[in-house]
Amino acid sequence: MTTAHVTCPLCEATCGLEVTIDEKSLVTRVQGDREDVFSQGYICPKGASLGALHHDPDRLTAPLVKRDGEFVEVTWDEAFAEIERRLRPIIDEHGKNSVAVYSGNPTVHNAALVLYGRVFFKALGTKNFYTATTVDQMPKHFSSGYLFGDPQTIPVADLDRTEHLLILGANPLVSNGSLMTAADTRGRLRGIQKRGGKIVVLDPRRTRTAQLADEHHAIRPGTDALFLFALVNVLFAENRVTPGEHVNGVDEVRALAEPFTPEAVAPATGIEAAEIRRIALDLADAERAAVYGRMGTTTQSYGTIASWLVDVVNALTGNLDREGGVMFPLPALWRPRRSSPFTSGRWTSRVRGYPEVLGELPVATLADEIETPGEGQVRALVTISGNPALSTPNSARLTEALRQLDFMVSLDVYLNETTRHADVILPGPSPLERPHYDVALYALAVRNVANWTPQPLETDLPQEWVTLLRMAGIAAGQGPDVDVAAFDTMVAGETARRTGVDLSLTEGRTGPARMIDLMLRGGPYGLKLADLEAAPHGIDLGALKPRLPEVLTTASGKVELAPDAITKDVPRLRAELDKAPDARLLLIGRRHLSSNNSWMHNLTPLVRGGNRCTVQVHPDDASRLGLTDGGLAAVTSRAGKLEAPVEVTADVRPGVVSMPHGWGHDLDGTRTKVATAHAGVNSNLVADETLLDVPSGNAVLNGIPVEVVPA
Repeated sequence: MTTAHVTCPLCEATCGLEVTIDEKSLVTRVQGDREDVFSQGYICPKGASLGALHHDPDRLTAPLVKRDGEFVEVTWDEAFAEIERRLRPIIDEHGKNSVAVYSGNPTVHNAALVLYGRVFFKALGTKNFYTATTVDQMPKHFSSGYLFGDPQTIPVADLDRTEHLLILGANPLVSNGSLMTAADTRGRLRGIQKRGGKIVVLDPRRTRTAQLADEHHAIRPGTDALFLFALVNVLFAENRVTPGEHVNGVDEVRALAEPFTPEAVAPATGIEAAEIRRIALDLADAERAAVYGRMGTTTQSYGTIASWLVDVVNALTGNLDREGGVMFPLPALWRPRRSSPFTSGRWTSRVRGYPEVLGELPVATLADEIETPGEGQVRALVTISGNPALSTPNSARLTEALRQLDFMVSLDVYLNETTRHADVILPGPSPLERPHYDVALYALAVRNVANWTPQPLETDLPQEWVTLLRMAGIAAGQGPDVDVAAFDTMVAGETARRTGVDLSLTEGRTGPARMIDLMLRGGPYGLKLADLEAAPHGIDLGALKPRLPEVLTTASGKVELAPDAITKDVPRLRAELDKAPDARLLLIGRRHLSSNNSWMHNLTPLVRGGNRCTVQVHPDDASRLGLTDGGLAAVTSRAGKLEAPVEVTADVRPGVVSMPHGWGHDLDGTRTKVATAHAGVNSNLVADETLLDVPSGNAVLNGIPVEVVPA
């Protein structure tokens, strides 16, 4: 028996795990690592299933090529030869923009894909780049970019020291934190209450987090921006504004907030004016307070304004960059400082004219780009650890569009609802067959930590960084037989140049290990990879510290509280005050602790229990509509229709129905036996691809108008 200490790569919590492996390389036990400096033994069902993922018989272990409509296993050289044979002519004849890329959520949890994906993307050079970000968090990147100068400069709630936490549209007890890396979120939230602090949740559902909270207010979906503007209005009206010295635009925000009185927003939000006023004053009076918003605030029609106002409220109450407020983590890895402030709209999508944000276009328009003839039409697609056929709005339309492609390549470990349309599938190793470092997530951690996972088990599969460099060779016209070692050294050499670190100091290392070593050496703590290798439970780098103004890259060197790119959308929100609330039912999503989007459903330990894909309906609505608990309901929107069992519960507010996302595994041509047996229903069949947050292009997945009737 051997014991490996690994960082769980299955969600944003980055928990330490202790994995027991027998002499036959079988995983016999997974438990929390009590000595881990961050998680201290906490484990959730996803982490406990790491062995099941490693041993999943449906996980692909050889490349697949589609021949005469059927997938056959081939050698790696044969697979790359097929990609070269079919992809290069498309690029040569139609240009690089004829190839689109979709990168899914698991990419962020994989150091090889984070570090080497960008090499392939740069070699390909397409402007048709799409990721799961635009069905998730793009409004937060957009607002942070204009407030702080960099879309990756995102403040997080200092959970371990705050005394008042206001949560909007987030369920961290189930998500384990999101855009807020926080192992054992339940323990950290209980810590707030043990200190005599208070937790207030605004959510249309009484979630597990809302049940733990001291207060829960069932806000109407899609009205978070109105509520937050009312908080701002009260703060100014009651002279409770203390923004600090590094902030511009306070007077502009005051003027913008004038129409959004508590009385004006109460009818739309469903929260009484007196309660809004009390919530604002409680927040202002708290010695240390933080406002945290997540999926419910980003995947709505006013996602950017809501995301912006979260930080506006934090700033106006003096809680931005303050212990116990929201703070900017200082990760151990070197991170390039922007040479110029963030901007968006450097190009637009061909068909619907949506502006680029963070180098990508809204995935809601990918089907348009495939279906619409003309110069620049997408004819080939590369997907990387993503399942857009389930996870994007009006997924039935995108599924049909995928059938029209001339060629498709998928880097994925499953033959799933998306990759079944591919011509070539290139699998990667399991999480226990590759090294790991959380490149992206430690930049959002509520405490500064660093942890390296050496590769616990050997594999015959090539590492994904090797696969991506061979793909980059094809994209660059050098062919799949590019000298991978030389290519890797060239990539590492550029990183060494940018970090100011002598490349020879990492001699003997290759791939992500060499890159992480370089970035650690160039980082703010002077660490090297050998330091982490000697600390299998991680290194604690301390609590968050104030970082203003050095973290800012705005032109002024200050927090720009009223950037025009955001405030010009305020009149659209202002018009909502003159409208009567929509009488239709509004569909929202929900999370489950044992699920992570669409990619964790083929593991038996994570799909046990009853059917999770129910339509939750308030008893009043059920009575009015003739719906019965356990009966079938038909849910219809502009985009489509689905049927699902009804769950009558007072946990949702009247006028709201709720379904989880990421399911619908009942399609032909997949090889995921467990997921197929627990297929559920795909809520994105009724998500409307024409509904977007205007500034960021993020899809609207919460607050979708639907009709619900007995099926």
